[in-house]
Amino acid sequence: MSAPNPISVPVDVPGKPCRILVGTGLLPRVGEFCRAAEIRGACAVITDENVGRLHGVAVVESLAAAGYAAQLLAVPAGEQSKCLAMAENLCDRMIAAGLDRGSFVVALGGGVVGDLAGFVAAIYQRGIPFVQIPTTIVALVDSAVGGKTGVNARAGKNLLGAFHQPRLVLADVSTLETLPDREYREGFAEVIKHAAIRDAAMLAELDPTAPRASLAPLVARNIAIKADIVSADEREESGLRALLNFGHTVAHAIENVAGYGQFLHGEAVSLGLAAALEISTRKFGLPLAQADQVRAALTAYGLPLVLPADLGTDALLTAARRDKKFTDGAIRYVVCPQLGEAFVADHVTEEDLREAIDSLRA
Repeated sequence: MSAPNPISVPVDVPGKPCRILVGTGLLPRVGEFCRAAEIRGACAVITDENVGRLHGVAVVESLAAAGYAAQLLAVPAGEQSKCLAMAENLCDRMIAAGLDRGSFVVALGGGVVGDLAGFVAAIYQRGIPFVQIPTTIVALVDSAVGGKTGVNARAGKNLLGAFHQPRLVLADVSTLETLPDREYREGFAEVIKHAAIRDAAMLAELDPTAPRASLAPLVARNIAIKADIVSADEREESGLRALLNFGHTVAHAIENVAGYGQFLHGEAVSLGLAAALEISTRKFGLPLAQADQVRAALTAYGLPLVLPADLGTDALLTAARRDKKFTDGAIRYVVCPQLGEAFVADHVTEEDLREAIDSLRA
């Protein structure tokens, strides 16, 4: 029986066409979809060692069947690969493979691979096209969409990067069947974030027991939220795209201070959301019952709400000051006055942030 037709999600970044398809059974059709998107040239399929073992052959064979010469380039799994040294290593391997300005990159994996491969595509030969094939919830609903690419610096997460829109995003929820439970659950922090800032009704509809293969409509719903925001504010200039950073100021600080890889991104986002809810409730009128609804959703997916004692508040604040969401030394902090609405506040103080972080230790 053939897979059902994928859901098409529109994204309208001026002058940068991107086709987003969500469904099941898309991996064996990668080559077909690349041809339909008029993507040409040889390609590098960048993945990590775990995803490469599971899905690399299927993607390379599909590309070959469509007439593409594809090189599979794997990096070690984990956040540690998201660095300049690994980007340079991949560029060297692409040069050795003879890839040129007429080539393209396929990012096959989760958020780390998508950010890293997208960054490589942005800098290789001054920029070549790339395709996103996300394989985790975080990547499916968030990081594969919108064109933010980058790597981490020692001082902080995603401090080195470029805006580089993918030509094609193939969101195949079939890949979730092979995802370990922890990596599966962590991604729902981004789903819950989208619900908090744009789609309050989605919170009540989330079901942690839902079969993974049934998630295409939920994934498409989340992609539509992000695509709509990105289409209106691609480079985060009007403040609209900044809403997607709800909970991320503290989350990125936690990832940095704990050491990249100690917390999965969604686990850190869960704690960051809890801090943002605290500030939103105390200072911006978010009803406590609504904040508790978000916390209950995070708990239902087994996500953390309590900060480990060894992550000191002062260290987290120091890391937060280096985050991209600080401008001219001031915090650009996203708050939620009621579920489904959010804005960037210009009067959240460092003391507010300190109190919110300390509240996570209760």
